[in-house]
Amino acid sequence: MTLKIRTQMSVSDIAILAVLSLLWGGSFFFVEVLVNYLPPLTIVTARVGLAAMLLWVIVLATGVQRPTERKDWLSLLVVGGLNNALPFSLIVWGQTQIDSGLASVLNATTPLFTVVVASVFLADERLTKNKLAGVMIGLVRICVLVGPNAFRGLGQSVLGQLAVVGAAMSYALAGVFSRRFAARGIPPLMIATGQVSSATLLLLIPVILIDGAAIMTPLPITAWGALIGIALFSTVLAYILYFRLIASAGATNAALVTFLIPLSAIALGAIFLGERFTPIQAAGAALIGVGLVVMDGRVFNRA
Repeated sequence: MTLKIRTQMSVSDIAILAVLSLLWGGSFFFVEVLVNYLPPLTIVTARVGLAAMLLWVIVLATGVQRPTERKDWLSLLVVGGLNNALPFSLIVWGQTQIDSGLASVLNATTPLFTVVVASVFLADERLTKNKLAGVMIGLVRICVLVGPNAFRGLGQSVLGQLAVVGAAMSYALAGVFSRRFAARGIPPLMIATGQVSSATLLLLIPVILIDGAAIMTPLPITAWGALIGIALFSTVLAYILYFRLIASAGATNAALVTFLIPLSAIALGAIFLGERFTPIQAAGAALIGVGLVVMDGRVFNRA
C-alpha cells in the first residue's frame, strides 16, 4: 500500500489541528485538578485504562477492522509506551513541580524533535529550510521560557521542566513510528484503542507497586469529572483525530498541534486555576506562532 502524505495541510487538517489543541490543552487543566487527589502514576493509569474501556466499546459496536498479525500488536505495544505510558507519566509528575501553562509550553517542543527524527527515518518528511528555521525559532523559544534558572542547578522546578521535555521527545518518536500503521491500513480508531490498551498493561504492575493503597482513594465529584474529561476528550477523541491527521498530513504536521496547545492550556490555567500569565509565557506564546508559520512555509512560498 502506497501512502501519500501532504507536505502542507488542507483546511480539514487545520481544523483537526485546532480541535486537538483544545482537547490536549484541556488535559493540562484536568491534570492540575487531579494531582490534588491522586499520585501521578495513578492518574496516568486511570486515564489510559478508562480510555481503553471506552474505545473497546466503540470498536466492538462498530466492528472496525482489527490487526491480525502479531507484529502489529507488538508495534502497538511500543506506541503505547512511547505515546502514552512514558510521556503521560513524565508530564503528570512534571506538573507536580511546575504550573500547567509552563508544562504545556515545554511540551510544545515536540515538533522540534519530530522534524529531526522524521528527517532521519522518513523519506517524504525531509528537513527543509523552512522546517530548519522553525526549529531554530523553537530553540530560542525554549531559552526564553526556561531562562537562566535552567542552568543554576538541578532544583525541583528544573527537574519538572526536564520531565516535560523528555515527554516531548517520546511523543516525537511515537509520531514517526506511528506512520507504519497508516501504511498498513490500520484504522485510526484501532490504533488509538491498541495504544491505550497497551499503555494500561504496561502501567498496571508499576502503579500497584509504587502507589499501593493510594489507587483506592475515594474521589470527590470534581476529581471524577476531571478524570472522565481527560479520558473521554483528551484521550479517546483526541487520539482518534491525531492518528487520522498522521495518516493524511504526516508526523511532522501532526506534531504542530503542540505549538497550539499552550494557548488553550495557559488560558484554562489562568481562568480556572488562578495561575499567573507571566511575560515569559507571553513571549513564548508569540514565538510559538512565528515558529508555526515558518514551519508550514506557505507565507514564504507565496512571496
